[in-house]
Amino acid sequence: MPLDFFIAAFVTLLVVVDPIGLVPTFLAVTTGLPAQARRSVALRACLIATAILAGSALGGDWLLRTMSVTLPAFRIAGGLLLFSIASEMVFGVRIARQSKAAEDVIEDHVRNIAAFPLAIPLMAGPGAITATVLLAGRSGGDTMRLGILLAVICAVMAICLLAFTAAARIGKLIGTTGNVVMSRLLGVLLAALAVQFVVDGVRAALAG
Repeated sequence: MPLDFFIAAFVTLLVVVDPIGLVPTFLAVTTGLPAQARRSVALRACLIATAILAGSALGGDWLLRTMSVTLPAFRIAGGLLLFSIASEMVFGVRIARQSKAAEDVIEDHVRNIAAFPLAIPLMAGPGAITATVLLAGRSGGDTMRLGILLAVICAVMAICLLAFTAAARIGKLIGTTGNVVMSRLLGVLLAALAVQFVVDGVRAALAG
């Protein structure tokens, strides 16, 4: 059902990208910038990430065929990768790594912080790209489902834009403890979705 596909795609990408979890990093990399510059960085990062994920949705399956990689194998590998990201979220490793990347950018005075580290690898990182390719493969070449996936990508990036725009308020609202708790809960949910990807891949491989 298209509704089931929409819900699965939306939840998966929303958990992997984790807009609220990116707020502390956004605040860190935009420290000292005026409000207008922050909005510009947020918009540019979301556009770049949208282009990357949309390209993965449209051309990811073709790339797999070119490299002679079966979709079940990619589902299993992608599920394991997503599970790795989920474990990092649960144990708090992901937040520490993102913060370290933000510190490096500030120290090196990188101007284009919208592209790195916000769009790549925090928003459209390996996990998000893997999830997008897997979801595109699950669409089965159906134009409607592929359109739904592209709409979901745009919706998730719009949520990221809203989160970045209200970053200062969100940071004060949820606090450090709230951010940690939310990251743990989202990590558990992502782990369950990752296991489902692996199960689907194994079933498809055995059926083939």
